[in-house]
Amino acid sequence: MTDLSESPRAYFLGGTIVLENVAQTATPPAPFQWLNAKWRCPAVHYRTVRPWLKRQGIRNNIPRWGNLNTLALHDDRDPHPYQTEALQTWLTAERWGSVVLPTGAGKTFLALRAIAECAVNTLVVVPTLDLLHQWYARLENAFGVTIGVWYGREKRLEPVTVTTYPSAWAHAETLGNQFKLLIFDEIHHLPAPSWHEIALICAAPYRLGLTATYPDPVAEWEQERLTADAKKQIQPFTDAAIDPVTLLDKLVGPVVYRKKIDDLTGRQLAEYRTERIRVDLTPEERSAYDAAYAAYTGYVREARLRESHGPGWWDEFTRRSAYEAQARRAKVAELKLKEIIHQTQGKLDALDRLLREHRDQQMLIFTAHNRFAYQIARRHLAPVITHQTKAAERKAILDDYRAGTYKAIVTSKVLNEGVDVPEAKIAVVLGGSSSAREYVQRLGRVLRKRGNKQAVLYEVIARKTVDERIARQRRPRQ
Repeated sequence: MTDLSESPRAYFLGGTIVLENVAQTATPPAPFQWLNAKWRCPAVHYRTVRPWLKRQGIRNNIPRWGNLNTLALHDDRDPHPYQTEALQTWLTAERWGSVVLPTGAGKTFLALRAIAECAVNTLVVVPTLDLLHQWYARLENAFGVTIGVWYGREKRLEPVTVTTYPSAWAHAETLGNQFKLLIFDEIHHLPAPSWHEIALICAAPYRLGLTATYPDPVAEWEQERLTADAKKQIQPFTDAAIDPVTLLDKLVGPVVYRKKIDDLTGRQLAEYRTERIRVDLTPEERSAYDAAYAAYTGYVREARLRESHGPGWWDEFTRRSAYEAQARRAKVAELKLKEIIHQTQGKLDALDRLLREHRDQQMLIFTAHNRFAYQIARRHLAPVITHQTKAAERKAILDDYRAGTYKAIVTSKVLNEGVDVPEAKIAVVLGGSSSAREYVQRLGRVLRKRGNKQAVLYEVIARKTVDERIARQRRPRQ
């Protein structure tokens, strides 16, 4: 009889794959390193080392997942051709990679079909509790089985479970070998510090990333200014710089399928138009803006920050403002000029006109900051949703909005992603960042197709200010 205690085996421990009873003189594949008297590698490599384990006759004790042969999808909707194509492409890529589709294009439905196709233990990872509850309901309705949830005080594992990025990161060692398929919703969040460790120390050989806004590669200058500690954290495991695209390629796989908004408008997404409305500052606002702008740019010019730090000059400016009096005064001036353009009276007047023009249509109003959102809410007696809004109140507001009780919701960034607001066809952007991702997210809020209604995105911009440059930068590259 063979003594199994002495035979070679592989097992999962703390986010790593460990080889037992395999001599130091053995030659396992490259991911393994000899550490603490055993061969070890991060669990993410299970997919690539599994064939080697089988060839070597090494007993595989790593998986704690199973096949869900009785899992059936109770959703008789026909997929769009692009959804079928995306799923098939992912399957052909050995169930490893990301799919990029616009908001409203049915990423969740695609994921449900992927779960049904794989029929294995599945963990869905989402960025917010709102999305967790939405996914829980969709999964339960789609499969008619008990769905697990893992967050906060509620930790219940089931063959299909949904969790949040923070909870998955905090418990990745517990969850790491329980699921064969990992689905990362809004995967552009995954490269964040610590959160990428979810993918690093899980053994799941099937991985699907979903997003409307896949990250761009980090510029060379930006990689150079990353802290040495941050690079050390990742490089031993990924053998790559902290570029988010490279990181996602290694931890989840490359983008295997992509469609842009304009690829799907008309049939799958609503036809839309964007319109820019330019407003003037009041004389008082103009005077205050010009003074703040002169103080801000004067310091940047005199300190020669652009010449000495290239594209990273603004970060250097912010760093200096923490200890240098002149830089601090310039930083205050920068914040002042942004406050003026984000809250100018002209934007309030433009919003008044748009609310009258679209009084019979539901609208989402986006601001740069919470303070302006609350000001608008008081002015128009409209509900406001910010990060300070409690979950129960947020749900009540969205339910009443869907029911038509409210015609407008004011928000800063909370509704940029992850909240299903299918009734909205008008979005008004009164301020925001220069991020193209934010622009696409906000446009996506109004693109769900309902009949032949056209969606409209209004950008209200303060004329002859930095607001114009910010607006130009946030338009996505074609």
